[in-house]
Amino acid sequence: MSSLFNQAEQFLAALDPQWAAHVQAIGPCLHQPRPERDPYQALVRAIAYQQLHVKAGDAILGRFLALYPGCAFPSPEQVLATSPEQLRACGFSASKLATILGIAKARQDGVVPDHEQALALDDEQLIERLVSLRGVGRWTVEMLLIYTLERMDILPVDDFGVREGYRRLQGLDTQPTRRQMLELGQAWSPYRTIAAWYLWRVPNPRV
Repeated sequence: MSSLFNQAEQFLAALDPQWAAHVQAIGPCLHQPRPERDPYQALVRAIAYQQLHVKAGDAILGRFLALYPGCAFPSPEQVLATSPEQLRACGFSASKLATILGIAKARQDGVVPDHEQALALDDEQLIERLVSLRGVGRWTVEMLLIYTLERMDILPVDDFGVREGYRRLQGLDTQPTRRQMLELGQAWSPYRTIAAWYLWRVPNPRV
């Protein structure tokens, strides 16, 4: 993986002087996928952290995992057998709880694939399949593609950090639109995941 990261760094640094300076300033890419987490687990974790600071997400997820001592992560069957009151007490909103229960049921029904099945699907096939689930959007599936399935050419164009990072990198007055980011990202293929990693790390001069 490190040799692939090195290729990506050289590729991005050759795009223009701004990219070159940024890659040099940040240094080697330290992107850390988590392939040991299957798609079901990755989706539940992503929903737990949605719209929360990391510390708050950690606390909620910690209470959730504490309901299931003796296992690294609960199975769909275990989650579905848990009372809604217990799950709500972890800190999940009603909407998030409905989404998590839906993901567990969808894993039972085979809609959420296991790791091996997911690897056999291309990016858009998996996105189309999983965004059919309540509360699961394209961004959530893109995070699954990046971190669980280790796809190297994913650019989450709806991600605020990616768009704001590009705005700062190039000294623009406004963020590029979704369509503009899609077009810009074509030049970063096949390393769009690594481009996103670097864009998330563009410093904010106002902080």
